[in-house]
Amino acid sequence: MPFDERMLNGMGVLTAIVDCGSFAAAGVALDMSQSGVSRSVARLEARLGIRLFDRTTRSVTLTDEGRRFYEQIVPLLNGLEEAAASAAQGATAVRGRLRVNMDPFFSRLILGPRVGAFIDRHPDLHVELITRDQLGDIVSEGFDVAVRFGEPPVSSLIARKLLDTRILTVAAPSYLKKHGHPANPAELENGRHACIKFRDPLTGYAFSWEFHRGRRKMVVTPQGRLTVNDVGTLHSACAAGQGVAQILALGAESLLASGKMVELFPDWADEVYPLYALYPSRHHPPAKVRAFLDFIVSLLGAAQAD
Repeated sequence: MPFDERMLNGMGVLTAIVDCGSFAAAGVALDMSQSGVSRSVARLEARLGIRLFDRTTRSVTLTDEGRRFYEQIVPLLNGLEEAAASAAQGATAVRGRLRVNMDPFFSRLILGPRVGAFIDRHPDLHVELITRDQLGDIVSEGFDVAVRFGEPPVSSLIARKLLDTRILTVAAPSYLKKHGHPANPAELENGRHACIKFRDPLTGYAFSWEFHRGRRKMVVTPQGRLTVNDVGTLHSACAAGQGVAQILALGAESLLASGKMVELFPDWADEVYPLYALYPSRHHPPAKVRAFLDFIVSLLGAAQAD
């Protein structure tokens, strides 16, 4: 017998009649008319092929078949109520497993050193951080949320921008002592300076270098023989004097403050790069996702304030 959702409604009416003692009282409890209750029972009886109630002008009692059916469905209906309550609690309780698709740079420099505070705050939550170069299909791979740099692809995912961080062009003092300070971005094309390029994981090619000042934009082709695909390597090579690099301001605060890197063109530093949270389309994301995003936002605020 194929499942008919009207049977489930009829089962609810059946239990209400038993609990309330009459069709009329069940109608009041369910906000249904007495005739509506009668029709629901009649449909259920027709579907099952049995008579559920013996009715007189004074009383309503279950038939033997009706009693057996009632005893079988009560545990099932209670289980459905418990499942619904559990699902509803998941919308407000931070618990279960949270699987996060993370940008490697953000995970290592910003989240990794501080994620313990989030875990301690939510003892019923298990967190799984997966760092990877590309977003992939977070729905089919079972991720609850992704945190990624760059403009998100067109998809059914909900995209929430977390911040815009400036792109800086920097070099180490040792590099500048040896090669001199370029007067403007265009000098990075003439071969006098070694630039450390960063590979775009989506295209496999090095990112182009742009310089923004208000509405003006300059695109240059940096010259250099070193290309990397890891931000940590980019930072360390640049700080060691291996060349000029373009880096995100986010995560580079201590390198600049300590003087290990020097910003070369502060008057051409209006280009920004976004950080997004992406999660499956739904009107009410689970409490664990909302709590994680709130934590990320607090981390970003603290990082920018440092």
